[in-house]
Amino acid sequence: MSGSSKDNTRSEDFKRATAGVLRAIAQTDEVQVAFQPGPSGLAGKRARLPLPTRALPPQEMARLRGAADSLALRIRHHDDMVHNARMPARREAKDVYDALEQARVEVVGSKYMDGVAANLDAKLAEECEAEGYDRMTRKDQLPIQAALSLLARERMSGRPAPAAAQKMLQLWRDTLGEDATAAIEELATARENQVAFTRAARKLLAVMELAEAEVDAEPDQSEEGDDGEQSGQQDNSQEGEGQSESESESMLGAQPEEAEGEASDDQSGDEAEEDAAAAEGDDKPGGPQPRRDKPIPDSDATYKSYTRAFDEEVAAEDLCDAEELSRLRQQLDQQLQHLQGVVSKLANRLQRRLLAQQTRAWDFDLEEGILDAARLARVIINPMLALSYKRERDTDFRDTVVTLLIDNSGSMRGRPITVAAMCGDILSRTLERCAVKVEVLGFTTRAWKGGQSRERWVAEGKPRNPGRLNDLRHIIYKSADSPWRRARKNLGLMLREGLLKENIDGEALQWAYRRMLARPEHRRILMVISDGAPVDDSTLSVNPGNYLERHLRDTIREIENRNLVELIAIGIGHDVTRYYRRAVTIVDAEELGGTMMSKLTELFDENAAEAWARASMERAPLVA
Repeated sequence: MSGSSKDNTRSEDFKRATAGVLRAIAQTDEVQVAFQPGPSGLAGKRARLPLPTRALPPQEMARLRGAADSLALRIRHHDDMVHNARMPARREAKDVYDALEQARVEVVGSKYMDGVAANLDAKLAEECEAEGYDRMTRKDQLPIQAALSLLARERMSGRPAPAAAQKMLQLWRDTLGEDATAAIEELATARENQVAFTRAARKLLAVMELAEAEVDAEPDQSEEGDDGEQSGQQDNSQEGEGQSESESESMLGAQPEEAEGEASDDQSGDEAEEDAAAAEGDDKPGGPQPRRDKPIPDSDATYKSYTRAFDEEVAAEDLCDAEELSRLRQQLDQQLQHLQGVVSKLANRLQRRLLAQQTRAWDFDLEEGILDAARLARVIINPMLALSYKRERDTDFRDTVVTLLIDNSGSMRGRPITVAAMCGDILSRTLERCAVKVEVLGFTTRAWKGGQSRERWVAEGKPRNPGRLNDLRHIIYKSADSPWRRARKNLGLMLREGLLKENIDGEALQWAYRRMLARPEHRRILMVISDGAPVDDSTLSVNPGNYLERHLRDTIREIENRNLVELIAIGIGHDVTRYYRRAVTIVDAEELGGTMMSKLTELFDENAAEAWARASMERAPLVA
């Protein structure tokens, strides 16, 4: 038997054994186990695990076993109805709530199974190292859901967190406060009872100012009966709707505590006391930043940044070492095997369209030139007709640059950012073969909930209406003049989850637009890929609720009216047609590749080229 056959047999044996163990731990034979490229996940009774390589090194086996054990314990010890009954509305609070529950099921399930505990510890340690927790220097660099779940896991299991996270967790412990510490202690006490655990989790969220405190903190047992079942079914039926509503609320910058009427007579006494306490206690980790002053009316709010001293425009290779960049690229290559077939067909179709427009063409039925032999037959049939000539000419194909601006916010984590990275990779290779320059850019922030910009604002006495209060991070994955082979490793950086934070779209769009205007190409195409409206909790907590969204609309309007750049947007699960004239919304990230190629094909059609020529004539006075 050849080495390749042995590797295939070993990989298949491992998948069968892993699937069998998963069903055994979950104590159900109804689980369908699928091995597919991408992160692990659970949808009902269908478990998805990463596709193993044929070589199957020990480190990869441990990682896959840990992922399988995690899903199995979720199936065995988790009740969706109980979990959804107290699900918070805000996206960030929901992330913490889910992370705490996952920590609970893993601790409870591995209590009497040392092998499972070892697999989960190895998986967690690798995730902490991959996220770069050991390289973080400030508390706000560690996402709050990761910090609270690690602290709760430590207390529930009695085992220390991975070494890579210890330094950052110590910073959190030092500033956590007695109320939060007591809430985590209650989580540990209630870990065997999911109903009590969800109640304790909501208390922790309230202490951290991520969600409102529950009015009835001690529900009757009957609530878990008929009423509880009804509530659970209602929450379960509205889970997708509630999630989209919470995401929309967070994306549009609306805080749950903010009512449309900002006057003090519309605010209850308890809410006023909470706001006053929050305004004084800015050192509390997590939670939305308090609204210290009443903002100026939306109509009078001019967009500005409090300071640009901490913003950064950075090349992808400068954000991590070469070894990690190579590992991330290998991970992206593994994902490409799944998607490359479909997207490559579309990319080849786009390439043929472009090359066809760039090839030489002929003018026919001329009075002089080269004799057109194909039309001699009609002269023989009718000698009265004149001979027909043809002349070769060059087609007018403008030199073109395409910029791909990708949202690197936390909500893109998982499959959306993976597909975006793959499509950026394939698009770069395709257009480069057609002599079209491609630039791949990303935008996020350097920290959650404001970084050094907010620290300066606090130190300077929190002046009113400060404007943008977070540190921008604009990433250059591939510059237009850099060949694909030189920048290919950089595209893998998008898979580094610790990179994905908040998104301030308006300034990112201005940045990409300025870069394009500096290019010498005649035709410039800017494609934006995003999954939501701009969100930055620190900025929105001290400015009008539509502050970032209104700036994005103004930026888009200016770009589209000037006609110097062709702007197109693709929204993943988010309606971007309300912002952009030329836009499309897709429901599933898997549709991104086909949508990108089809839209670019439309842009390069002759009709699009004629429209661009008309736009060029219209904008001539502006250029002059």
